[in-house]
Amino acid sequence: MNEVFSTSLDVITKAVEALGVLIIVIGAIFALARYLQNTGASDAYRQLRSTLGRAILLGLELLVAADIINTVAIEPSLDSLAILAGIVLIRTFLSLSLEVEIDGRWPWQRDRQSGGQRD
Repeated sequence: MNEVFSTSLDVITKAVEALGVLIIVIGAIFALARYLQNTGASDAYRQLRSTLGRAILLGLELLVAADIINTVAIEPSLDSLAILAGIVLIRTFLSLSLEVEIDGRWPWQRDRQSGGQRD
């Protein structure tokens, strides 16, 4: 039973990782296609970066989820926990950087600038 559970979680982890990568790739293709359609628009490059950044953010979230599943459920050891902490820290920094790049402001500034309402 333990082996079936471990194998199932391994398959789930691989599926979530594949979905994360797929979202990044499809998002990049979509962003590029949209950019090529609107090349003459004044904000075409900004839209390309925004769309691509959002796809990367979503893909990173899924990759972090897969790492958490893998570390907590499959390989619960102190070494794997330390590796997970490093991965989550790096990916969180990347996510924060991408969000600042997309919106042009820190995430916590959004509520203050929009009067407490979300976009």
